[in-house]
Amino acid sequence: MSTHQANFVRASMIEASPAPALESGIAFWLRKNLFATPQDTVLTIISLLVLAWLVPPVIQWLFIDAAWTGGGRGVCATIAQGGSQPDGWSGACWAFVNAKFDQFIFGRYPPEERWRPALVGILFVLFLVPMLIPKVPYKGLNAVLLLAVLPIIAIILLPGGWFGLTYVETALWGGLMVTLALSFVGIAVSLPLGILLALGRRSNMPVIKMLCTVFIEVVRGVPLITVLFMASVMLPLFLPQGVTFDKFLRALIGVSLFASAYMAEVVRGGLQAIPKGQYEGADSLGLSYWQKMNLIILPQALKLVIPGIVNTFIGLFKDTSLVSIIGMFDLLGIVRLNFADANWATAVTPVTGLIFAGFIFWLFCFGMSRYSGFMERLLDKSQR
Repeated sequence: MSTHQANFVRASMIEASPAPALESGIAFWLRKNLFATPQDTVLTIISLLVLAWLVPPVIQWLFIDAAWTGGGRGVCATIAQGGSQPDGWSGACWAFVNAKFDQFIFGRYPPEERWRPALVGILFVLFLVPMLIPKVPYKGLNAVLLLAVLPIIAIILLPGGWFGLTYVETALWGGLMVTLALSFVGIAVSLPLGILLALGRRSNMPVIKMLCTVFIEVVRGVPLITVLFMASVMLPLFLPQGVTFDKFLRALIGVSLFASAYMAEVVRGGLQAIPKGQYEGADSLGLSYWQKMNLIILPQALKLVIPGIVNTFIGLFKDTSLVSIIGMFDLLGIVRLNFADANWATAVTPVTGLIFAGFIFWLFCFGMSRYSGFMERLLDKSQR
């Protein structure tokens, strides 16, 4: 080989070649994902036939034959114009949802005061969105606004009684407002408390370890209904005479403590997945216990258990519907409460209301699930 050839160094990379014609496009995706094998082909055909059988009548009932406007049960108790449903049935009664929409959002909150929870909801979105977008700067300021300023504003506006605002007792709260308030507070409290409980259960101090273990096992061993019942009915019996807590506050405490016990086990799983060398390396650098956890261990552990954390959040969001056991009406509870309205008593009203509530729950849960997947991909790319 000549000297010139031996000393050759390429100055630029070769341009990437396009993918082969048979390895890209819709046809390739269909062949790879739906028709890769004879078994996949059979299952795909069966699935398409089932969808063709189910989807048209569902669309017909939900949209085409549905009653969208009206002022009473008469619009939903008869067959919609041009409808194809059996005698005595109409399509979905979206007129019921339209008429009761304000109650589904705010419960029995006084109509003239609903600007207050609406303002809190707008501020919640304005403070939360920058926290969720990685490229938006000033995360520290966003966190202070969301976790410190917003709760103070909510405490002033929602119940009222200050600065000339009319007092609205929590018994009148309901709908999506209660669902979001319970789930947001539960999520905001359960994550840091769950981390502390997980660290305490792995502590070398016997008393701390025993207390954390007992709390986690006791709370995880009973259903949430029991925790809410204890917080609402039994807790006042142990308080001094004349001392009481608001029922909504009791629900917040019960939901938060319940979720923190499950969160602790999720975080503990992440801590156990960290190799022992990471702990030893942090110790060799002379880091204190809290420096080691904050800088080395917890960032890695929390990244590993993002799916479990979000799964706990989703479960908490759905479990807020159980507060109806203590006489509070979240989104599902207020929807069911309106079934008793004689003006809307039809065969399709309950089904339509439950579909609406289920769609709202699915929308929030699906959003949390997709965002967790986005964060997993983002963290994976940042460490490559």
